[in-house]
Order: sequence, then C-alpha cells, then structure tokens
Amino acid sequence: MAVQSGKDLLIKMDMTGAGQFETIAGLRAQRISFNAETVDVTSLDSAGGWRELLAGAGVKAASLSGSGVFRDAATDERARAVFFNGEIPDFQVVIPDFGTVEGPFQITSIEYAGSYNGEATFEMSMASAGALTFVAASGLFGAPEDYVGDGGDQPPPIEE
Repeated sequence: MAVQSGKDLLIKMDMTGAGQFETIAGLRAQRISFNAETVDVTSLDSAGGWRELLAGAGVKAASLSGSGVFRDAATDERARAVFFNGEIPDFQVVIPDFGTVEGPFQITSIEYAGSYNGEATFEMSMASAGALTFVAASGLFGAPEDYVGDGGDQPPPIEE
C-alpha cells in the first residue's frame, strides 16, 4: 500500500437520515479510534499463572474526532442541530485505500475558538452508538503477496 494523504481521510455525516452523506466542511484534521475491552477470566487454574482473556466478550467502541476551520456550511448547521437535539445519525469514515466504516455516532462535544487575528476554528468529538460496518476498498484483498519465494516478491538468489 502506498503512502496516503491525510486529507483523504474523510468524516461524512448523514444529512437527511436517508443515507445522504456529506463530508463535514472545514475539517483539516481527522481521527478514528477503535477499542475493545478485555474480559479477564484468570483463575488459580490458569496455566503458569498467566492471565486469560475471554475472546469476543468485551465491549467494542469507536470514537471520531476532527478539527478545522469554521465555514458555516450546511454540514456545520446539521452538526449543531444533531448535538443540541441529541440525535444519533449515521456517519461514514473513508480511510484511503483501506475501506469505509459506517454506523451511528453521537456528537459528544463541539468546541469553537478564535483569536483576534486568526480564523474561527472548531473541534468535534463523536462516540459510536451502535454496531458499525466495514466495507473494504475495492481491490484491497486482491492476490496475496508471495512470501514463500516461488515467484513473486523474492529477490533473485545471490551467486557466489
């Protein structure tokens, strides 16, 4: 996978509740984070006293955050309405050459700032509020690279 431009990571919000996604205007920095809690099932019978975890039992969560220049676009108006009305719309996060994550998120904070001789800025944070789906970018899972040395990624043998 080639190096990707950070501007290609996009956070989109459902503008109508009908799957009409638009990129949130003015964002200059975006972040998505995935987390899964662990469930410790260690007991006196655990082999060698090592911790044991229960697979697939922890709570999964994702968070989004972004910051940028305030533009007062339709997406800004929608974000304010979502926050103040306590709505939980669907969001999409497009991760370049990787795929798209989609699902419900709650806007947990919006902050506005500005300085006398600078632009007005904003920051937003969102927390997942339900199951998320992931769709891989097309072509992502094409033919696997050949790591066994039978005709793909291995350099030619060195002759002595």
